Amino acid sequence: MGRALLALAVSLALQVGVNYANDYSDGVRGTDDVRVGPLRLVASGSASPASVKRAAMAAFGAAGAVGLLLASMTTWWLLVVGASALVAGWTYTGGPRPYGYLGLGEVFVFVFFGLVATAGTTYVVLDRWTGWPLVAAVPVGCWACALLVVNNLRDRPTDADVGKRTLAVRFGDGATRWLYGALLLVALVVALAVALWWRWSALLVLVGAPLSWRAWRRVRQGAVGRDLIPVLELTGRVQLVAGGGFALGLLLGGWLT
Repeated sequence: MGRALLALAVSLALQVGVNYANDYSDGVRGTDDVRVGPLRLVASGSASPASVKRAAMAAFGAAGAVGLLLASMTTWWLLVVGASALVAGWTYTGGPRPYGYLGLGEVFVFVFFGLVATAGTTYVVLDRWTGWPLVAAVPVGCWACALLVVNNLRDRPTDADVGKRTLAVRFGDGATRWLYGALLLVALVVALAVALWWRWSALLVLVGAPLSWRAWRRVRQGAVGRDLIPVLELTGRVQLVAGGGFALGLLLGGWLT
């Protein structure tokens, strides 16, 4: 349990760090000067760029410190994974060629918030690699990507104006909506496959199915701009409820034993 809590602390610190780093980098670039979504600290002038950057570094530092402790308890190879996560967190919108501006944000989110987070946590708890956690990581990564996709769908017009070539900008409005629906569908299908072939208790993922349908219906009906903010919130609830049900089901099925 102690290792799992440390892994959770690393994940939360990384998430906070990425959010601050994104706010800082987009703010100093002027990407958020015209924004439809919630207030950003730097772009709105609510906080100075320097203070937001310090907050990002503090969160990344906390993640690194806890990750170092976790590596000392398991394997030092985790330092390589942790360093990669820190670099990915900063270069999402920071650095000379941020990959978030090249349409690669969803790829990195799937890898780090899906595969690495799920399989990595399982490894530090069990002290061994198994195949099923990688499969179970697919729905987790899809839910995280769906959140980013609907966020970028909302910001697609303004991102295109400032040269931020997200996947939504590259794909266009219609294809991005279908991508969002596909991510929700793949997450549910793979989670059900895990339940049917490995742990029946993982069928608890179905508690999130109604929320997924509501979110997809709103996107399919053509919500744009500020009308997508409630969809973003709903997608977060899908991630929380479906992901929580999936995780609880796996735990009840004895995944970590």
